[in-house]
Amino acid sequence: MDRRQFLQAAAAVPLLAAAPPPDWARLRRALKGTLVLPGDRAYGTARRLFNPSFDRVRPGGVAYCENPADVAACLSFARAAGVPVHVRSGGHSYAGWSTGPGLVVDVARMNDVGYRDGRAVVGAGARLVDVYERLAAHGASIPAGTCPTVGIAGLTLGGGIGVVSRKYGLTCDALESVRIVTADGRLLTCDAHHHAGLYWAARGGGGGNVGVAVSFTFLTHRAGRVTVFFAGWPWSKAGAVLRAWQSWAVEAPDELWSTLHLSRDRGELTVELAGVYLGRSDALRRLLRPLTSRVAPSWVSARDTSHLRAMMTMAGCSGLTPSQCHLPGQTRDGRLSRAAFVATSHVAYRPLSAEGVRALVDQVARRGSHMVLLDAMGGAIARVPAGATAFPHRQALFSVQYYASGSDRSWIRGARAAMRPHLGEHAYVNYIDPDIASWREAYYGPNAARLAQVKAAYDPGRVFRLPQGF
Repeated sequence: MDRRQFLQAAAAVPLLAAAPPPDWARLRRALKGTLVLPGDRAYGTARRLFNPSFDRVRPGGVAYCENPADVAACLSFARAAGVPVHVRSGGHSYAGWSTGPGLVVDVARMNDVGYRDGRAVVGAGARLVDVYERLAAHGASIPAGTCPTVGIAGLTLGGGIGVVSRKYGLTCDALESVRIVTADGRLLTCDAHHHAGLYWAARGGGGGNVGVAVSFTFLTHRAGRVTVFFAGWPWSKAGAVLRAWQSWAVEAPDELWSTLHLSRDRGELTVELAGVYLGRSDALRRLLRPLTSRVAPSWVSARDTSHLRAMMTMAGCSGLTPSQCHLPGQTRDGRLSRAAFVATSHVAYRPLSAEGVRALVDQVARRGSHMVLLDAMGGAIARVPAGATAFPHRQALFSVQYYASGSDRSWIRGARAAMRPHLGEHAYVNYIDPDIASWREAYYGPNAARLAQVKAAYDPGRVFRLPQGF
C-alpha cells in the first residue's frame, strides 16, 4: 500500500468519538460522603498515605464513603468512566497500592465498633488502636497486630498475624462474617453458608482484589491481665540469640508470643526481644529461663498490665492515650508521625541453619538504617488446615520482615535475596512487595488457584486491578 492508498483507506474508516471525561460532579452529587478533587483545599491531605514515599501520587479523586451505598456509587462511576479503582482503609499498603491515578475509595469513615454477646461488629475503616480500646470497655478483644493506625480491613483480609495469634489464631480466624460490596455494586453478607467462596477469600486473600469490605463480624476473646516483657543482648551475641530464640519461641506455650528484632540504626547494632504472655510475671520468668539460660541477656524487664495497655505498649504508645496514638488529623490530639520506609518479608517453615543465621546477622550488620523483625507463629495458627482459609502459611514457624528507613529498596532486595536459599520464596501478603515476581506462590501457595476462581466469579470485568492481583 502506497501513501495515496493508505490515505484513501483511512478516510473510509468512521471516526471514533473520544471518550467523555469522567463526570466527577455527578459522582459528588451521588455520595452522602465527601469527594475531594484536585484543587480542593483538602486534596493535599486526602491523597496522603501513611508512608510519605507515595506523596508524589495524585489521584483523580478521593471519595470518603459514609456507607455501602457510597461504595457502590463509586464502583458504578468507575465502571462507566473507565477510571481505575484504589481501595483504602488505613492507607498502610507497603507498595502504595491504596492510592493511584484513578478514584481512591476510602472507607475510613465507616469505623464504628460495636459489641454484643461475644461478637464485635467493626466497620472496615476502624483503626486498630480504636478497635482495641472500644472492645476493652467490654473486657474483650480480637487477635490482631501491633500497628495502631492500620485499618482493620487490610489487616484482616491479608490474614492478620498478631500479638495473641499463637493462642487465638489470626485476625481472619476470628472472622465470622464480612459484608462486601462487589464489583457490580451488590452488598453481600458472606459467611460459611452464604457466598462461602468470597468469605474464604476474605480470610487471607488480600485487600482490594475482589470487592470492597465495609464491615466485619468477629468472635471475641476475653481480655484479662497479661504480662509484657523485654530483653536485650550485645550485638556479639546476635547469632546465638537467634539460634536459641527460633526453637524456644515455637516450643513455648500458646499463651506466650514474642518478636525478635535485629537492627542497625545510626551505626549502632542491637538485639532486642519483646513479647506478651497471657498470664502473670512470676510464671513468665520460668518460661523465659530456657532462653535466658542459653544466652544471658544484658537486661530483662517484665510487668503485669491490662490487655489494652499491653497492646498500646506493643504499638509503641505506652506513654500515650488511645486518642494520642493516632496521626495528627485522625484525632484532635494525635501524636504519631508518618514514616518513610520500604519492606519485604519471608515466612519461615523450618529453623534457620547455622549458615542461615550467619547470613541474616551479616545482612543486618551492613551499612544503613534497617531492621529484621521475626514474629513467632505456631500454636493456634497451625491448627487450621492450610486450605481452610486463603492464608496458606499455617505450618510456618515465624515470619520475617525486612524493614529499612527511607525509600531506597537496595538493602531489602539484597537481604531477601541473601536469605532466599535459607527461607525459600514464601512471603506475607500484608507485607506486599512489588519486587516479588512469583507473588502468587509466595503469598498464597496452593490456594492461588482457588483465589483466581473467586476473582473470576465476582469480578469478571476486572474492576479491581492490583499490580499483584488476580
